[in-house]
Amino acid sequence: MSHPFDSLNPELIMDAVESLGFRCDCRIFPLNSYENRVYRVGIEENEPLIVKFYRPERWSVDQLQEEHDFCFELQAEELPILAPRKIAGQSLHRFKNYTFAVFALQGGHAPEFSRPETLKSLGRLISRLHNVGRRQLYQHRPTLDVVSFGHNSVDFLLNSNLIPETYQQAYQSLSHDLLVCLEQRFKAVTATPLRVHGDCHVGNFLERDNCYYLVDFDDSRMSYAIQDLWMFLSGDTNQQQQQLEPLLEGYHTFADFNPAELQLIEVFRSLRIIHYAAWLGRRNDDPAFTRYFPWFGTPQYWGEHILELREQYAALNEEPLVMI
Repeated sequence: MSHPFDSLNPELIMDAVESLGFRCDCRIFPLNSYENRVYRVGIEENEPLIVKFYRPERWSVDQLQEEHDFCFELQAEELPILAPRKIAGQSLHRFKNYTFAVFALQGGHAPEFSRPETLKSLGRLISRLHNVGRRQLYQHRPTLDVVSFGHNSVDFLLNSNLIPETYQQAYQSLSHDLLVCLEQRFKAVTATPLRVHGDCHVGNFLERDNCYYLVDFDDSRMSYAIQDLWMFLSGDTNQQQQQLEPLLEGYHTFADFNPAELQLIEVFRSLRIIHYAAWLGRRNDDPAFTRYFPWFGTPQYWGEHILELREQYAALNEEPLVMI
C-alpha cells in the first residue's frame, strides 16, 4: 500500500530546500517525528536547517498559516520559541505534493520538570504565551474538547476493527461511561478558551544556557489554560500538588489563573489517553508507525489501555488539586 510520504526521498528533500535559494551539502539527518517528517539538512557554508514536511491532509493551508502567525506573534513579544523562517515573506512553502517549512537549528536538552526552579521558569513562559493567546481566537484551527478528542476518537476505534473482539464490549461500555463523566466535568467549569500550545510535554522544550525554548506548535488549538500546564505534573497527588505550587507561582508573574480549571486536569489527561489510541489507529497504514509502535493493536495493548482508562475513571472521582 502506498503512503503519502513514500516519495519523500533525499533528492526531493534537497530539491525542495534548494527551491528556496539554499544550496544543500547532501547531508540529511531524519529527526524524531511521527506525525510529520522532519530533517536536519546541511547547507553549504552555513548552519544546517531544520525542514518540516507536513503530513498531507492533516491540516489545511489556513490552519497551518494560523499556527505560523501565532508563532510570529509570540516571537514579536520576544518569547523563546522556535518559529518558522520567512523566505521571501512566506513561511509556508510548496514543492511537488508537499507543504513544508524551514526552521533555524536550535540546540539544547530536555529540562527536568522535577526541579521547582525549572517549573517556576516554565510557568512564567506559559503565562506569557497565554497573554498573547488571549488576544484573538483561532478562526480555522479546532478546539480541544470532549467531542474532538473524546467522542470522535472513540467512534473511530469502535468502527475500525482494531479492537479485538474479546475487548470490544468492555471498551464500548467503559468509554461511554468515561465520556459521560468528562462531559459533566467540562460543564461544571466556567472558563474562557484561548490559543494554546496544546502539547507541552518535556520533549517540546529545550534548555540551553539557563533559557527554556518551546518548540513544535503543530498541535496548537483553542483550549483552556490548564491544557498547557497539566503535563508538567506527574506522580501521586502529593507530588503533583508540590509541582503545581512553583508552576503557578511562575505563571502568576505575568497572568492570573482560574483555579476552577484545576478540576479539568484529569479530564484533559483522560482525553489525551483516548486520543492517543485513536491517533495510533489512524496512522496504522504509515510504515513509520508500524516500525516504531509494533505493539499497537495487540491484545496486551488493549488490555493495558482499558486498565488505564479504568484508572482514569477512578481518578476523575478524586479531589482535584488546589491552588495555595
